[in-house]
Amino acid sequence: MLEIALIGLAVFCFALLGGTCLWLAMSLRQQAQLQLERDALRDQRIKELGKRLDTYLTGSVRMGEELQDLRRIVAPLPDKLSQIEQRDPNSLSFTQAARLVGMGASVDDLTHSCGLSKAEAELVSKLHQVRR
Repeated sequence: MLEIALIGLAVFCFALLGGTCLWLAMSLRQQAQLQLERDALRDQRIKELGKRLDTYLTGSVRMGEELQDLRRIVAPLPDKLSQIEQRDPNSLSFTQAARLVGMGASVDDLTHSCGLSKAEAELVSKLHQVRR
């Protein structure tokens, strides 16, 4: 009788151990599946962020190129203004206009007080903005 009880207890222990192992294996599979799903979401997010970064970098490169173009356009303007002042016998009006722009005069103020054309007044105003 004791032997039957021991055999029964052993069978029960093996069954309990087997059930626990089965439960642990299923739990590990579920955890692995969840981890795979999280990894897939992370990888997708990384790809999206990579694309956004590429877009920002491309925009930055374009902006840099446009700034270089603007520098090339604006760089000769002070020399051109000097040439205009040297050619024009009334160059004093350009010097006076530059001072007035420094004090905040508008293009209309320059045309009225210095006798400059609107284009000349705009040029003097823009040159002063570049020098700031």
